[in-house]
Amino acid sequence: MTNFNPASLSQLDRSRFASYKSNLDFYNGSQWKETSKNRQLVFNYARIAIDKLTSYLMQGLNFACNPIDTSPQAKTISQAAEAVVYDVYHQNNLQELDYETEIDAAILGDACYKVTWDVAEKRIRVTAPDMNGIYAWWLGDDLSKVWRVASRYQLTAEEIDMLYQHKLPLGKKAAVITEVWTDKTFELYVDNDPLESKPNPYGFIPFIIFPNLRQPKSFWGISDIPPLMETQRELNRSLTQLSRILEVSGNPIAVLEGVESAEDIRVQPGALWTIPPEAKAYLLDLLQGGGIRLHIDYIDLVYRCLHDISEAPRAAYGGIERELSGVALEVELQSLLQKVRRKRTIRTVTYTLRNRMILALHNQFNRQDLTTVNYAILWGQVLPQDRAREAQNEQLLVQSGVHARRTAMDELGVRDPELEFARWLEERQRILEMNERYKARSTRGGERERNVAAEMESVTDA
Repeated sequence: MTNFNPASLSQLDRSRFASYKSNLDFYNGSQWKETSKNRQLVFNYARIAIDKLTSYLMQGLNFACNPIDTSPQAKTISQAAEAVVYDVYHQNNLQELDYETEIDAAILGDACYKVTWDVAEKRIRVTAPDMNGIYAWWLGDDLSKVWRVASRYQLTAEEIDMLYQHKLPLGKKAAVITEVWTDKTFELYVDNDPLESKPNPYGFIPFIIFPNLRQPKSFWGISDIPPLMETQRELNRSLTQLSRILEVSGNPIAVLEGVESAEDIRVQPGALWTIPPEAKAYLLDLLQGGGIRLHIDYIDLVYRCLHDISEAPRAAYGGIERELSGVALEVELQSLLQKVRRKRTIRTVTYTLRNRMILALHNQFNRQDLTTVNYAILWGQVLPQDRAREAQNEQLLVQSGVHARRTAMDELGVRDPELEFARWLEERQRILEMNERYKARSTRGGERERNVAAEMESVTDA
């Protein structure tokens, strides 16, 4: 057991966790700086922008394990490795987990995966721990070399007994569990008391901590929420103000001039007011002079700013006022496409490392080495594509020798190009064999017809 003190974690990263809470509260709709008894509307475009961007980001995510060379053994290994990756993917419902984790990363600025071996179920387990309990240490200025990770979470007394066969003191209902990992050691603490210390059973730290977007020279990432805060608050304020004006206009205010006191003055259909001869009475019209138009124009301006800052143009929500060609639509959505590419660059590294861990654990516990493959992350098209046009382009590239068939299938989103190519070869072989049999039958039939014709000719001559 090292001299690590779990109590010291409570003093670390306070500003990071405060930022996590602030961003999460804003995403959930707590967007007014100060509360008031008056109406405070919230039009939560920040949440919609994050959900929309995540949907575009995760479109058509697939994985591939390519052979390292052209030998039959390498192809067999790559196919088996890909099958293992997809088995783990489906066993852990990673399609749902990945989407939730991407939402979490966009809100908080960071996210994490944990890849471990489940001893009870004899399978690889992939989870996404809460970032509010994750701590990391890296070597100097090299942010890629994480040498220690600590994970904190709370369990009930019953769960601790079931998982670790450890009894809490009488009357204590829950405790904080702290896992401390390095590539060589694993330590487990219950509250501040050491429970277990042993060599790392995996040989690597089973955590993958990754940023939403990279902040230069910083290990921790950037959330999508802070740039939207001011614009979102201004939109809420402007719409709330307009709502109050319309509400007052719908319940007009009676204005009396030259009246010392007023009783029974109510604005209602058929009401009669009795006022002195020199007095004046009228209804206050807050909408006169086109003032309402100024409010609407300002709201439109704020609304456009919100789309610009979120990098999600109105076209991303289906709000296209005119028909656009494929190229024009891509130009319209350039800001969204660029943001998706920035995130996919980071996620490609993350998912590749996760697949490496999966195959490393499979090798360790199932005694099947499938790690000698080239990993690939296949992303779907962000925009709707003309599949017929794309297929024609790939056909021309294959025929001209620019693309191999496998490359063309990768570009078209075929999940297993090697399997599809094998099927194509099988079908082609069967068609060739069928053609050969048909040709042989045709040849035999032609000879028979020629023989019959020759016999008829000889009889005629006789």
